[in-house]
Amino acid sequence: MLTEHETHTESSPQSQPESSQRNPPESSQANPPESSPQQHRGLPPDRPQNPPPARDGSRFRTPVRTGEVPGGRQAPPAPQPLGARRLWPRSFADRLTSPLPGVRALARVAREGALRPSSDALREVADIPREPGPLPAADAATVAVTWAGHASWIVRIGGLTVLTDPVWSRRIPGTPARVTPVGVAWEDLPPVDAVVVSHNHYDHLDAATVKRLPRDTHVFVPAGLARWFRKRGFTSVTDLDWWEGAELPGPDGGRVRVDFVPAHHWSRRTLTDTCRSLWGGWMLTEERGRRVYFAGDTGYGHWFAEIGRRFPGIDLALLPIGAYEPRWMLGPVHTSPEEAVRACEDVGAWAMAPMHWGAFLLSGEPPMEPLERVRAAWAGTGRPREDLWDLPVGASRVLPEPR
Repeated sequence: MLTEHETHTESSPQSQPESSQRNPPESSQANPPESSPQQHRGLPPDRPQNPPPARDGSRFRTPVRTGEVPGGRQAPPAPQPLGARRLWPRSFADRLTSPLPGVRALARVAREGALRPSSDALREVADIPREPGPLPAADAATVAVTWAGHASWIVRIGGLTVLTDPVWSRRIPGTPARVTPVGVAWEDLPPVDAVVVSHNHYDHLDAATVKRLPRDTHVFVPAGLARWFRKRGFTSVTDLDWWEGAELPGPDGGRVRVDFVPAHHWSRRTLTDTCRSLWGGWMLTEERGRRVYFAGDTGYGHWFAEIGRRFPGIDLALLPIGAYEPRWMLGPVHTSPEEAVRACEDVGAWAMAPMHWGAFLLSGEPPMEPLERVRAAWAGTGRPREDLWDLPVGASRVLPEPR
């Protein structure tokens, strides 16, 4: 019988059944080698496939509306019905782009103590920036984000409030307690219209937080994860495959398009459900075409360029920069700061907001290193400093109006 409370460390994948180690589909390819420590202040040598378009004098060009087909691109598929009950394969292991570590890798991690910063490095926790403040005023024309910490964002878009991977708990199974408080108190949240979940790891899907949501909240989850929410009484759960989307009604007759996109990661919540549900990121598009891309948990790889090709004109990419050491183990499933900057360029996003650092210490790098490295990597691109939205925990920022 599956038990939700099996201890699980998200950043320490365990061995999987032989069937889960099949070759990935033809469209997949191996991740490129990680840059050496000497390259930390620059980007990997290959250039991204989808650099941002040239600026036209304003910070954001007028974006493409959902459904348009610039440059011969295909229009997005028809939206899936909200709350439809669907049948899925028993396993999604064929979507893996790298084999998961086995018993020897886990033994090495345990022997080396590689998933915890040194005691000296832990002193940096006090330096993690935190500036909680009131949420910005938002109407149907506003696109704004507030970083609650880790991968939890409050996204205001198209008149709706959307939470990403909401984790408001101080402790989650299998990991040390969070080192910075959540940036926004639960009671200070506006009414939540929808939740998007990237995958089922405990630091992204928290049962205690989910329990606080009204059961009629619209929930968007990867294929195979809807049952988890329906068992807890949620009445509008939409599970999607990669490249599928749905539409959520907004105020004044508007709509927000929610698309599920690939990621280089994996899933497991118990010892017996490895890759039984899918994993990925989410694209939120409002009626005027402004787009926010939430990457979830992911390593670096070919999917970013394809996401940029299918979704041109991304205004903001929320990308993970932490939980990356040791690279020999975590490289396939967690981007380094340099890889996150490269991913931002691959998807063609105008701005990048780092996440997945400074809340839970899931790996061996010093607590402040992700922020320092992402700033250096961004500077190395020559892009405007103000387009790196390195927000303190609890801080907000509003996208400018398109022109």
